[in-house]
Amino acid sequence: MSEETTRAAQAASADRPRRVVIVDDHAIFRAGLRAELEGRVEVLGEAHDVESAIAVVREQRPEVVLLDVHLPGGSGGGGAEVALACRDLLEEVRVLAISVSDQAEDVVSVIRAGARGYVTKTISADDLIAAVATVSAGDAVFSPRLAGFVLDAFGTSAAAGVRDEELDLLSAREVEVMRLIARGHTYREIASDLFLSIKTVETHVSNVLRKLQLSSRHELTRWAEQRRIV
Repeated sequence: MSEETTRAAQAASADRPRRVVIVDDHAIFRAGLRAELEGRVEVLGEAHDVESAIAVVREQRPEVVLLDVHLPGGSGGGGAEVALACRDLLEEVRVLAISVSDQAEDVVSVIRAGARGYVTKTISADDLIAAVATVSAGDAVFSPRLAGFVLDAFGTSAAAGVRDEELDLLSAREVEVMRLIARGHTYREIASDLFLSIKTVETHVSNVLRKLQLSSRHELTRWAEQRRIV
């Protein structure tokens, strides 16, 4: 193939609509987003909860998953749980989180799970199309004020795609529990915040300590502080 032909093929690929899957538990939002993006992306499918999202992503293999952070189903990990379950596909399937939430915990959780970007639902259609193209190409994209959360949590390694192998041992829910434990919350407070039973919180904490080979809350707090994820 000549250099001119190669350039033409690359230009055609860049101009074609990106193939996406929309994941959100609100049917009205999915319909509105599909209408806004009509003709500019190819929507391969939709999903409304963790289980259906994992299924449609694995079946359709879109270029980009537009993923809400707060989803019902699964083990309670929401969008981060979807990204973790599809991590083996993330070289070909990129995840762009799109959420009403701009909380640091939500941003860090889904990025840690493998998402390439995070934008809020106030984003314009034009900016969202640009974000889809950016993550499809393998680059990261964040709404302006959210980028600081990622840098604070991951340091400069986040931009380079460096992962913490120990933290990757934990599920999205275990990361949430671990962070609250490290902040000094009681089991009862965590159970209330995450809508879990105290027994379930105790189980998550035990799993975290076992996976990280730690023996106490004090060690867990120090471990989290060293990684700046408290």
